[in-house]
Amino acid sequence: MDLHNIREEYRKRVLSQHDCHENPISQFELWMNEAIKSQVNEATAMNVATVENGKPSSRMVLLKEVNQQGFVFFTNYHSKKGRSIEHNPYVALTFFWPELERQVRIEGKAVKISDKQSDEYFASRPYTSRIGAWASKQSAVISGYKSLLAKAALIAAKYPINVPRPAHWGGYLVTPDCVEFWQGRPSRLHDRIQYRLKNNIWIRERLSP
Repeated sequence: MDLHNIREEYRKRVLSQHDCHENPISQFELWMNEAIKSQVNEATAMNVATVENGKPSSRMVLLKEVNQQGFVFFTNYHSKKGRSIEHNPYVALTFFWPELERQVRIEGKAVKISDKQSDEYFASRPYTSRIGAWASKQSAVISGYKSLLAKAALIAAKYPINVPRPAHWGGYLVTPDCVEFWQGRPSRLHDRIQYRLKNNIWIRERLSP
């Protein structure tokens, strides 16, 4: 398989340092809104990278909230990423929107949100998703898909209507200290605007591609 000649020339947009918001979260909200309005496929999907014992691990997760404190996602606390965050709370998030020739990289610290916040979001999920949170021992080895379905059926029988949030499932807030916005440009001379937090003030600067 020869991949050497597969390439795209990016020409759609321009990103100026002076046109960006002073706050990176406000800039992110602008880009996220544009991605959703442009019907980008899975606009809220992000890669979450963690490190445990010096070894990186990454996976795709859906962003469920963004506010002035940071970025919120939900997961099983006993999963591989949950265990990694327990040992090392520093994570990296990456969004890629190829339809807009854009990427956002975020680095920061992940902390659990309150039980109340996790309860509120869990209650808003579809019934089958709530059952799945109980049935799946995320990241654990299982004998097969049928065993998973059988466990889900038992949980559904136990909770035919109201499904409480399991204690091992909830949200994380990632508070950023570095955010980079990448806009594809011709000849690989891409626009890269980085925000880094210094003494609680966001420093905005252009990076070489």
